[in-house]
Amino acid sequence: MKKTLKAALAGLAISTAMSTAAMAEDIKVGILLPYSGVFAALAQDIDDAFVLGLETFGPEAGVTFDLVREDTEVKPPVGLAKTKKLILQDEVDVLIGVVSSGVLGAIRDTVDGAGVPLIVANAGNDEATGEACSPFITRISFSNQQVNRPMGKWMVDQGVKKVFTIAPDYAAGRQMIDAFTAAFTAAGGEVVGQEWPPFQKTQDFGPFLANAKASGADAVYVFFAGGEAISFVKQYDSFGMKADLPLYGSGFLTSSLYVNAQGPAAEGVITALHYVPTLDNPENAALVAAFKAKTGRIPSEYAVHGYDSARALVEAVKAGATDRASLAAALPKVSFTGPRGELRIDPATNNIVQPIHVYETVAGADGLTQKVLATLPAEADPVNGCVMPAAVN
Repeated sequence: MKKTLKAALAGLAISTAMSTAAMAEDIKVGILLPYSGVFAALAQDIDDAFVLGLETFGPEAGVTFDLVREDTEVKPPVGLAKTKKLILQDEVDVLIGVVSSGVLGAIRDTVDGAGVPLIVANAGNDEATGEACSPFITRISFSNQQVNRPMGKWMVDQGVKKVFTIAPDYAAGRQMIDAFTAAFTAAGGEVVGQEWPPFQKTQDFGPFLANAKASGADAVYVFFAGGEAISFVKQYDSFGMKADLPLYGSGFLTSSLYVNAQGPAAEGVITALHYVPTLDNPENAALVAAFKAKTGRIPSEYAVHGYDSARALVEAVKAGATDRASLAAALPKVSFTGPRGELRIDPATNNIVQPIHVYETVAGADGLTQKVLATLPAEADPVNGCVMPAAVN
């Protein structure tokens, strides 16, 4: 599936609306997202918000944006084939997207070798802005360690001294828990046990929850996302553990995209993330209103990735970038205040630097919502083996 009908029409609307102003250049944008499969809802949020971002900020750029969409199907070989098609056949100027870290890893060398700038609008694998960094890859979303590391010290400061961790056994799960564990133990906490359920194969979390309950921990810290997050939160609640063993985690656990599917089981869960839709700032108020008007949905963290990716692209074009090389050079220099707060790119890694927000899921007048408990300062990731080549010319 190359395009959904909705996506195709949205792309046509961007090209048509912006071509009426006698613009000097075309910027061809290749969008790589999993429009089918387990992450299709995430992809739609990113796509819808990217189009909204171009509609909002694009008129300032003085160019047309021509969108070409390809479905990665969450499969690294498919993602690689679609990347080559966009680069060689469609001759795109810039790539946007990639939800799966596995897909990002698979396309990294092709993107770097072809010199085509990629704005990462989701995939959080630490290597992409670490040992596998590239001057052609700029991340506007998050890194796996970035959204977990700050919670280590914060939880110790709240009096949580012993934790039990659980996460699916794949790269993202390992990276997220490892980052939290390192920060938690450095702050004086103790990890009393860990479990790694098989990724996308675990339906019954009972044995892992039983081990956590018997561990003597003060709390449980986890990473799950999507369907697994829904199942885990519901099963945690059904075990009756929340009262005696509070649940913490990466904010993907209770994403606004699917928290209502978790229902009352999600109440009281405390997580941390780079974006929640209840952040109190003018930029977020504008995004929430516009996204809801456009889609009927509240924006998720995935939506803000798409929205801010569009703005980053527009800001690069406004700075004079018009082709692959100039876009690659301009994107790492982009900075602005968006719905998440103040954003900038670390020139040492091309990774985003952003505040992290700790929030509790609570019952609101219109369903579950997010109560922000703390905003932790923006902090650049360690270089992690990145040796960034000289600036792209």
